[in-house]
Amino acid sequence: MENDIIICSKNTLAPNKVWDIIAALVNWRLANHVKFEPEACFQFGFPRPQTKLKRYSMNHFTPAQQRKALGYLVLFHLVIIASSNYLVQIPFTIFGFHTTWGAFTFPFIFLATDLTVRIFGAGLARKIIFLVMLPALAVSYLLSVVFFEGQYQGLAPLSEFNLFVARIAIASFMAYLLGQILDVHVFNRLRQMKQWWVAPTCSTLFGNALDTIAFFSIAFYQSSDPFMAEHWTEIALVDYTFKLIISLGLFVPMYGVLLNYLIKKLTAVNPNFAMASVKA
Repeated sequence: MENDIIICSKNTLAPNKVWDIIAALVNWRLANHVKFEPEACFQFGFPRPQTKLKRYSMNHFTPAQQRKALGYLVLFHLVIIASSNYLVQIPFTIFGFHTTWGAFTFPFIFLATDLTVRIFGAGLARKIIFLVMLPALAVSYLLSVVFFEGQYQGLAPLSEFNLFVARIAIASFMAYLLGQILDVHVFNRLRQMKQWWVAPTCSTLFGNALDTIAFFSIAFYQSSDPFMAEHWTEIALVDYTFKLIISLGLFVPMYGVLLNYLIKKLTAVNPNFAMASVKA
């Protein structure tokens, strides 16, 4: 996606470093008898999601509420895409790996999509994707040209077609479309499971994987930039690893917190929502 564009020094990256870090974490976990227990997150002050609230229907909301939710969510997706397009051009190094600040912003879209499927259903989530994808294509191209490498270039570059930027914009478009559709499909299939964290975790794993593969392969395979053409697979691996660390370490617990908060808000506004949820 937009947050996948990585501007870094032209040094050869060592993909085995990623596996060294993962292996070290696994060995530390085994040595200290640490288990991955998402439920443990809620022993430190995070409210546990109400697992009985599983099935929701758009019929439980008025047309005005549906339109308002749709408008806010479309705007939220566009804001995240726009900010990620800018932040992705600001690189930094952590533990010797090159990444960008965009890796911290774009996962918010997967969080918003999963909450949308849980509360409003897969239909609204898909509608948001199709409403956002074309404006996102335009936003991706405009921001990549006007803020090239994070620096404001003015409006003059817009008068000339930039093939390199166009490939990145099209890659962002396809990655967003494919990644979000897969995210909705996986989450919708798993959301009825008793363990609340299974659906957001699996949808994040698969959605981000397809998003990353689609973006880097379309944008940089045989690219006019020799460095990116040679190292895009290595950079994609590092980018995906950071996405998983951020998403699973922060956004999955945040999903549980926000789900409780939104359910309380919706219950206060619409008593029928609470009745339908309890019946489910």
